[in-house]
Amino acid sequence: MSQQFQLLRERRFLPYFITQALGAFNDNVYKNVLVIMVAFASAEQLPMDATLFINAAAGLFILPFFLFSAFAGELADKYDKALIMRRVKWLEVVIMSSAAIALYYESWTVLLGLLFMMGTQSAFFGPVKYALLPQTLSDKELVSGNALVETGTFLSILLGTLLAGFIAHHPHANVVAGAAVLAFALLGVLSAHAIPPAPAGNPTLNLRYKPIALMKQTLRFARQDKVTLQAILGISWFWFLGASYLTQFPKYTALLGGIETGVSFLLTLFSIGIAVGALLCDKLSGHRIEPGIVPLGSLGLTGFGLHLFFATPASPTVHSDLIAFVTDPALTWVFIDLLMIGVFGGIFIVPLYSLMQQRADKAARARVIAANNIFNALFMVASAILGITLLVVIKISIAEFFLLLTVLNLLVAIYVSQLVPIFALRFFTWMITHTLYRVKHKDLHHIPEQGGALLICNHVSYMDALLLAGACHRPIRFVMFEDLYKLPVLHWFFRTSKVIPISHRGRTIRAAMNEIQRALDNGEVVLIFPEGHLTFDGEIDQFRRGMDMILQRSPVPVVPMALQGLWGSYFSRHGGKAMLKLPKRFWSKVTVVAGPAVEPEKATSAYMRDEVIRLRADRP
Repeated sequence: MSQQFQLLRERRFLPYFITQALGAFNDNVYKNVLVIMVAFASAEQLPMDATLFINAAAGLFILPFFLFSAFAGELADKYDKALIMRRVKWLEVVIMSSAAIALYYESWTVLLGLLFMMGTQSAFFGPVKYALLPQTLSDKELVSGNALVETGTFLSILLGTLLAGFIAHHPHANVVAGAAVLAFALLGVLSAHAIPPAPAGNPTLNLRYKPIALMKQTLRFARQDKVTLQAILGISWFWFLGASYLTQFPKYTALLGGIETGVSFLLTLFSIGIAVGALLCDKLSGHRIEPGIVPLGSLGLTGFGLHLFFATPASPTVHSDLIAFVTDPALTWVFIDLLMIGVFGGIFIVPLYSLMQQRADKAARARVIAANNIFNALFMVASAILGITLLVVIKISIAEFFLLLTVLNLLVAIYVSQLVPIFALRFFTWMITHTLYRVKHKDLHHIPEQGGALLICNHVSYMDALLLAGACHRPIRFVMFEDLYKLPVLHWFFRTSKVIPISHRGRTIRAAMNEIQRALDNGEVVLIFPEGHLTFDGEIDQFRRGMDMILQRSPVPVVPMALQGLWGSYFSRHGGKAMLKLPKRFWSKVTVVAGPAVEPEKATSAYMRDEVIRLRADRP
């Protein structure tokens, strides 16, 4: 069974997964039933104009995210997260009990106020929802867990929206809706009580409710780490795009000549696409946090968003029913584009959530996630303002609006790649290694999670560094000959990757050794190829004394590694000079294996060579 679905069998994940999915499902049942009932209610029944009511409902639901997210983050850091989830779900029962009564009596003002309470409940649920995952899952499971959460969330949104449509057209819609939302809230309580304890990250935290001051402080937590902030902004940009697309689906369906049920079909395509993309991202990344996949998601969003503009017919056929709409050949590419925008959206979002959770300090993780929720809310409000400005005031078409979103997405992708080169570098590494090889990782848990460490490995081909960089979950500082480092085309890549250049000249050797010492003393990972050159015969040559000199300056753990399956590749010296012969194989199997860390006192050149030979001995 795959790792993803194995998690669904474990108590540490399954009750949590069901609880959060039921929450998203119930929110959408209630919100959409209310909106549909208001849309079909007579003017005399409503306390205000229907359009004003619907927009007020949207505003009231999102307002609590600004008011309470920061405080909710503090609560989730101070107390047991499973306990908070249970309390929040009991609050949902109270809200939905009140909603059932208000629906029965069709008390629209009360229902509007309860929507604010639902937003409040969601604001308190958000930080604990994502802060609990890295506490109960290992780093190797975090991507799988996030993939399942995003899959469950968007499928719940879809199913909740569809069920709301059926309920709203029932003869006794108010009674059925009230019973349904209360029943699902009670199911959420039952699943929440099955969640195992999740101890507080910072139990000594002093709580205070000062909305403005807390919001500023919470946003400061997000800014403490540059990569975390960029992950949050990337997540918020995804919600900006998602809200922009979903809000315009009703009008876009009309533009395509569809009927009301066509809106649900477009929503289904988009939601299923995100679910598939989230699961696919987990598979592509090998269940690891892989920022390199983020640009792939962004490029896919841009490419299919651009194609959607050209695929939108200028004069579509008016369709009398859903079957005619779905089977219209002129709309096939429109449907494919929307599905694939969802797929690449899922690929885009999962690594960012995982990266944010992993990098956030344990004692402040929930507050970092609260900051993410605030940014998400701001970006969704901005998407609504942009939509109103461009579509209502300036009056551009829906297709042109989608094209603008695509251009903005491309600019954001370029900006983030320049601001945080790790995304671009990991993308390049991921693309190269996954295109040329089938890479398997073995025993890489031996690489320390924190602190300085020296990695050593046999040197088989010119692809070794890329394969090792893609395999290791921590950034690696490679030591490279200066002549290669200064190559005109690759120099920017090496410099951005913080490669340490070295040569045979005395001054350069001293500078390199000083830089290696600084890196190791600062808790970074440095990798050297002790042979000093590519192998000529596939075997491991004698290790040079550079490793001994490094350990004399910085006595850190040494992790032996080996590359298996690369001898004979185009980039090795098998059969002639590397890269100057015809390639004989493609997408071959390569294994990156690590051995247990060796204490510096024991890690002599001879001993470590034997360790690498031992790891290399079982090569395929």
